Amino acid sequence: MNSLALVINSKPYAWPLNGNWDLASTAIIVIDMQRDFLDPTGYFGSLGENTTHTQTAIEPAKKFLQEIRQHDLIVIHTRESHRPELVDLNENKRLKAERQGAAVGSLGPLGRLLVRGELGCDFYSGFEPVEGEIVVDKPGNSAFYATDLEHILRVKRIKQIVLLGVTTDVCVSSTMRDANDRGFDCLLLQDCCGAATEQLHIGVLESIEREGGVFGAYSNSVDFLSVLNYLG
Repeated sequence: MNSLALVINSKPYAWPLNGNWDLASTAIIVIDMQRDFLDPTGYFGSLGENTTHTQTAIEPAKKFLQEIRQHDLIVIHTRESHRPELVDLNENKRLKAERQGAAVGSLGPLGRLLVRGELGCDFYSGFEPVEGEIVVDKPGNSAFYATDLEHILRVKRIKQIVLLGVTTDVCVSSTMRDANDRGFDCLLLQDCCGAATEQLHIGVLESIEREGGVFGAYSNSVDFLSVLNYLG
């Protein structure tokens, strides 16, 4: 489906940048909506971080997913995760987590922290992928690092990416920056993202507005869905 419809309330420019929203070339990427980042007893909480703001993204993101599943859009879910043997855990990340008392692979209330196959590492209730949706496991912050995400997007001829998830300032922002460098036009949905603090969340939005949209644009799910539903 092709349309000249735009998300006109996005900042700092009406999205998409080329003025031609082709739904077939748009992918939705849901970043790390896992128990390890949303449940206070998971990895993020074990680091000493507060999950209050990350949890504000849960209901808007759930509603957004329910709505977009009525349209023909590619949906990709990511999980920050490691192999059980931890052979993909680099020394730098290992040491940082250990210093915070939350060693990757150590046993927590939801199983081994950030390890694939454990309860904490899996999707938070309401964010389980449905048939046809893609899951990308990533050992780092950016969904492009050490994954086949870019290959999938190129095969699907994706040009525009809509981002939501947690945390705004780390994995969402890292993915957005990498996607921008690869030539994808990105839109971040601010109400469907959360960070350790509101200030960190706002800081990302402010950085996006610099230089005419240095990393892309941002909007909210309501404005995005209003345009999407108008297209039918």
